[in-house]
Amino acid sequence: MSNEYKYIDSDYIYTDPKSGLLRNLADITDEEVLRFAESGAVTKRAKELYENPIKIKGVESLFEVHRHFFQDIYAWAGKRRKVEISKDGKQFFPLSHFENAFKYINSLIFEYNKIKKSNKTELL
Repeated sequence: MSNEYKYIDSDYIYTDPKSGLLRNLADITDEEVLRFAESGAVTKRAKELYENPIKIKGVESLFEVHRHFFQDIYAWAGKRRKVEISKDGKQFFPLSHFENAFKYINSLIFEYNKIKKSNKTELL
């Protein structure tokens, strides 16, 4: 298995201890098969979001988008992570920083939503 798809979570909440892959609804333990299944599911869900976008009101909306993309593959899709996890030797965003990050993201969304629609094109 390449390190590209290998995750480490010492409590094995999100990962399969034998394969190192993310636990998934289909119990897939082959890296290529999981990558294919995830890609197909996310592509289908992206089309749905394009046709029926989720309005971003705050961090909770971002969780909703995550759940929408990955609901067919992972039971924990759209839920707040509970343990530290890493991929390819690189730690994901530390849990201890979540609250500050969520406050900051919410403030950015709030400020963005205050901008008049005609001025939002300037941000692109």
